[in-house]
Amino acid sequence: VQLQASGGGLVQAGDSLRLACAASGRSISSDCMGWFRQAPGSARDLVAAISWGGASTYYGDSVKGRFTISRDNAKNMVYLQMNNLKPDDTAVYYCAASAIYGLATTLNEYDYWGQGTQVTVSS
Repeated sequence: VQLQASGGGLVQAGDSLRLACAASGRSISSDCMGWFRQAPGSARDLVAAISWGGASTYYGDSVKGRFTISRDNAKNMVYLQMNNLKPDDTAVYYCAASAIYGLATTLNEYDYWGQGTQVTVSS
């Protein structure tokens, strides 16, 4: 499967962005999908994950209450709505797919990765 992330940009603190991840090559309807982010000099961390049917979600502590992950299996798409953005949210954001049934919450559980989209939040 190929994953293409989009929707990043330069915004001010308090603004919102919606990232999109388009999958191609096969259906992702049975995959757990995740959004990771990586700031310069830092590890790649899981931001949010959603199970294959959308019934279960995971959020990192720093984004709880501000970010929402969703998916549209009919369109082979995954989204990350980011509200009340903060400068600390500045990073490259990656979408990823995992064959894990349920929620995959570690980096090495993900098998396929998109190319990343830059999000920069100014203060």
